[in-house]
Amino acid sequence: MDLGLNGKVIVVTGGGAGIGAAITRACLAEGARVAVLARHSASVDEFMAEMEASGARCELVEANLEDARRCEQAIREVEERFGSIDGLVNNAGNNDRVGLESGSVEQFVASLHRNLVHYYALAHYALPALKRTQGSIVNISSKVALTGQGGTSGYAAAKGAQLALTREWAAELLPYGIRVNAVLPAEVMTPLYRRLLDATHDPEAELKHITEKIPLGRRMTLASEIAAATVFLLSATQSGHTTGQHLVVDGGYVHLDRALT
Repeated sequence: MDLGLNGKVIVVTGGGAGIGAAITRACLAEGARVAVLARHSASVDEFMAEMEASGARCELVEANLEDARRCEQAIREVEERFGSIDGLVNNAGNNDRVGLESGSVEQFVASLHRNLVHYYALAHYALPALKRTQGSIVNISSKVALTGQGGTSGYAAAKGAQLALTREWAAELLPYGIRVNAVLPAEVMTPLYRRLLDATHDPEAELKHITEKIPLGRRMTLASEIAAATVFLLSATQSGHTTGQHLVVDGGYVHLDRALT
């Protein structure tokens, strides 16, 4: 299936690690050019070195996304380097465990800056470029927006807001032909998740405890499966009439009857 992404410019936040890196790889496999917006870290630098060595059309735009002014500068830099923007994948963030009991108001607000405000800032600053290309936005949310988790009010609020903004932007941007959709992962095996498992008393027992709750295949979702859903939604040729949708890629974790597990 040709997704029509060859030569398109896709911005992927947090695109150098975990799910973001999988999205970057999937975009590149479709012939897209990718601007990775992320801070420098060992994993990001290693990923970008791999991309450079392979000759991939992928560049790092270093950015602290908690700084709205830097978000504006980063979008300007992408346009200067690449000439246009055809897609924005808002992905960066982390489950920072700022809870109602365990956190403070200041920590809650900081969590919103880490996980939500840059979604708006980047969409806002990229909008003129996306209007010119009739581009697409994909927001990576989380099952936490639908189910709650406990002890993570900031992250849950951000993820829920991302789903609301997906529908709001899809409505607002209809006149420009800009589609906006969201992908919701649940339990995805990433290097970070693997490290968290390995830090437990019995990693394999913990993994089994988690996967037994996932109806389809009793396994973790692959980052590549989240990426595949994302590139499909970026495609104007294959999902050109899809907007305002929340696509849950989780092996039935959220919506299927618990009796199945």
